[in-house]
Amino acid sequence: MAPEHIVKAYDEELKHLNDIVARMGGLAEKQLADAVEAVMARDVDLASRVVEADNRVDALEHEVDNFVVRLLALRQPMARDLREIVAALRISADLERIADYAANVAKRAIALAQTPVVRPVHAVPRMARMAQLLIKDVIDAFVERDAEKAVRVWESDEHIDEMYTSLFRELLTYMMEDPRNITPSTHLLFIAKNIERIGDHATNIAENVYFLVHGKSLPGSRPKGDTSSLAVVEPAPARRDRDKGEAGQ
Repeated sequence: MAPEHIVKAYDEELKHLNDIVARMGGLAEKQLADAVEAVMARDVDLASRVVEADNRVDALEHEVDNFVVRLLALRQPMARDLREIVAALRISADLERIADYAANVAKRAIALAQTPVVRPVHAVPRMARMAQLLIKDVIDAFVERDAEKAVRVWESDEHIDEMYTSLFRELLTYMMEDPRNITPSTHLLFIAKNIERIGDHATNIAENVYFLVHGKSLPGSRPKGDTSSLAVVEPAPARRDRDKGEAGQ
């Protein structure tokens, strides 16, 4: 049996690892919120700060990597402890990617600020709020070891996919109506895709939380609502010609 002081030190190390991951989650969530605010306010300075702040999340991921290597070498964890450490490593990687996507949104915000305002921009904050909620809930699930909350996050990603598909169709139509809309609409498409990918990484985290708690993978296939690859949008002139023909019948 391990001496009490060794067990206590090990517990503190695991807590420290979990605290780093939770801090990463908070930073990633804030990065996304600030990036979308920069899009809506056309705030180039704020967007630049989001891009620069990505280094903070990267640094925390490196800290997790180094700490995990140390724990594996010195503690040789097994069973639940090993799952805790592996889950923290995987989740930190997903959070680093979430922050990267938020930085990508900020970079697009800088470019978008140089173009005319386009009508579908209102759909972006709705997607972003949903993604922020998923990040918050899945980090709460990790901290609380709440598998049921993780499952709810896993199931909710489908709603972000559906929002993305709807916005994808709307933007394609908008570009067809006026070539001047193509550049800003393209930036918005990339922004929306980055947010959709953030939802996917929140889902990855949910799966790791479930594995951490139960020691097995989530049953069933991951729900997906992104059907943008199947989208067919009829050009505006063709629609007008068809409508005229129908009116004359």
